[in-house]
Formats: sequence, structure tokens, C-alpha cells
Amino acid sequence: MTQHLCIITGASRGLGLSLAEQLLLPKHQLLCISRQHSTALADAARLKHVPLTQWQADLADAAPVAARLQQWLSEQNLGVLASVTLINNAGVISAIKPLRANTAAQLTLALRVGLEAPMLLTAAFLAATQQCQALRRVLNISSGLGRRAMASQASYCAAKAGMDHFTRCLALDEAHVPNGARVCSLAPGVIDTPMQLQLRDADPNDFPDQAGFAHLKESGQLSTAHDTAARVLAYLNRPDFGSEPVADVRR
Repeated sequence: MTQHLCIITGASRGLGLSLAEQLLLPKHQLLCISRQHSTALADAARLKHVPLTQWQADLADAAPVAARLQQWLSEQNLGVLASVTLINNAGVISAIKPLRANTAAQLTLALRVGLEAPMLLTAAFLAATQQCQALRRVLNISSGLGRRAMASQASYCAAKAGMDHFTRCLALDEAHVPNGARVCSLAPGVIDTPMQLQLRDADPNDFPDQAGFAHLKESGQLSTAHDTAARVLAYLNRPDFGSEPVADVRR
């Protein structure tokens, strides 16, 4: 059993794309779930002869995607796998304004993509792989903002805090079953991504922390998506992965 299957959400740009690119390795197979198809990722997979499947799906409506994932996994030959891994990376931020100024649609989107979708996909993943003898892992990409409050980002902070806590609960569930999945909600640090650009460009009148995010960029404190992905994958492959259900890649 030498094959490895990795499932990644939000893999068409930013950290998710870098994670997918670095997982294009011999004996690996990738399933990437994103709103957009990545031609660059498809080209790289062909060049490296790594099987890649891309689903274009909106995780704001995650239930059908989770059902499709469970069905798809049930059709795979899991017996050849050394490991099967789900990386819940997709997330969105709502309007960078106080809660009272956000619309119901904006808040709903942030919570559905950032919290509901990881829970539904994780449940489907675990149900479909429960008889699998391979190493099973769930890596939830969290944020320091799940552990520290920030003005004008209540929905994003709440989604990441919820992700952290459902991962703690999940770890307790999996500790009591044979070959339980190793799970971790991992904060990746501050990354130079489109989300950071949104925060830097926000109106300071709406977002009191705008200057702080601008300073991170100006002072060179932002990590590249490529470097962060390398650290995240190194953490994923640690022998003790899952010993801490909530962790930070910088520690």
C-alpha cells in the first residue's frame, strides 16, 4: 500500500493552490474542489503524471458536494492506499464592516463556506473511509482569528473558532474507533494572499485593524503561499500529527 489520496478544497488559488501543487508527487492522487477550474494545476499534474480530478463546486451549498464526495470515495479502491487525507482549506470573508453593516447573504456565505462545508465534507469523508485500513487524516486550515477576536470580521472569526472546536470534538469521536482519523485544526500564520489584500484595502473607518495589516505587508512579515504550504505539509506529515487537535504551524 503505497498510494496516497488527497482531497483539497479551495485549491484554485492562494494557499490551496500551493498545497495542491506541492502534493503533485509520485504515487499521489488529488481531488480538488473549487469554484474555479485551475488550468495551471491541470497542466502541472499532466507534466508530473499525477492523477488529478477537479470538481467545480460552490461550497455555499455543500450538502450535494458532500454527498458526491461520499459516493465518489465509495467507488475508489481504498485498499491500495497508504493514506487518505482531507484538507478543508476553502474560506471567505464577508464585507469588512461591523456586523450591523453586513447583509444576511454575506454572513450566511461566510459561515456556510467556512464552517458548514468543512463539517459536512468531513462527515462524508469519515463515513466513506471508516472501513479503510490506510492512515486517515483531516486537516482543517484555521486561523489565528479563530482564537483572537477582531472588529469587523465577526463571521470569519466565528467560522474559524467553530472549526477549531468542532475539530476538538471530532478528535474525541475518532479516539474511540478502530483506525480513527488523525485530525487537526491548524493556523497557518499570516500569508500574502488575496484575502490579505482585501484587509489592507479596507476602509479604516470600518476596519480599525487596517493599519496593522498594511504594516505586515510593508515590513515583510507576510509569508508567501508557497512557503506556508510547505510548512503546512511538513506539519501534516509529522509522526505526531493529530496529537494536538488545535495547533499553529509556527509553534
